[in-house]
Amino acid sequence: MDSTAIRVIVTGGTFDKHYDEIRGELTFKESHLPEILSLTRVTVSVEVELNQLIDSLQMQDANRQSVLEACRKAAEGRIIITHGTDTMAETARLLGPAALDKTIVLTGAMIPYKVQGSDALFNFGTAFMAAQLLERGVYIVMNGRVFAWDKVRKNREKGVFEGA
Repeated sequence: MDSTAIRVIVTGGTFDKHYDEIRGELTFKESHLPEILSLTRVTVSVEVELNQLIDSLQMQDANRQSVLEACRKAAEGRIIITHGTDTMAETARLLGPAALDKTIVLTGAMIPYKVQGSDALFNFGTAFMAAQLLERGVYIVMNGRVFAWDKVRKNREKGVFEGA
């Protein structure tokens, strides 16, 4: 297991949505992670794995199992999962009890990366650093805060994550 490399597992969510001007809606085309990694000039070895591109409200048990399996198979000991915020805590609650000997950080965005005012870059950068500094375990990192997988919830009224 490479102790310095980071695997980024892409699942979609608002983070990777773009505005489809023909259909007039937010959809998926491809992940923005290659562009983000280039812009941020990351010098750590990173492997990007496209697991799926879906809205987290559409994520089912099979989708979550796919994420868990990707984490199990990853050679890297540090993993970041980009995920939709609506069901991110549910995925964390599947990954946490699996007790993988890895540092797994889930993050996402409330506003798509390509939309002005997006929180995607900040959340990704924070997650990237957190994955390197945190002990083994599963965490959610959003808006400058770190939460353990079993002590977090999304406050839908305020649009933020908070301790549970």
